[in-house]
Amino acid sequence: MHIDNQSLWIAAGLVGQALFGARFLVQWLYSEARGKSVIPGAFWYLSVAGGSIILCYAIHRQEPVFIIGETVTLLVFLRNLHMLRTRQARQ
Repeated sequence: MHIDNQSLWIAAGLVGQALFGARFLVQWLYSEARGKSVIPGAFWYLSVAGGSIILCYAIHRQEPVFIIGETVTLLVFLRNLHMLRTRQARQ
């Protein structure tokens, strides 16, 4: 069985979207367990993982609007992850 390059990129894009979407499920379950809206660290890790893969896919597809959007949101996700780690280090 031969899988072509285009199929691999589509699969990578789908994996990125799945990771990105999973973060909302994680946040919802985490919040439900606590009885209030809370964003767990896993939300930001999934955001960075999914966003990075989606950015790679956008670069491969040479989609400038998609590339700019993913780059900006990835910076926000990384900043939130940095703040989370800084707060945990102080505790």
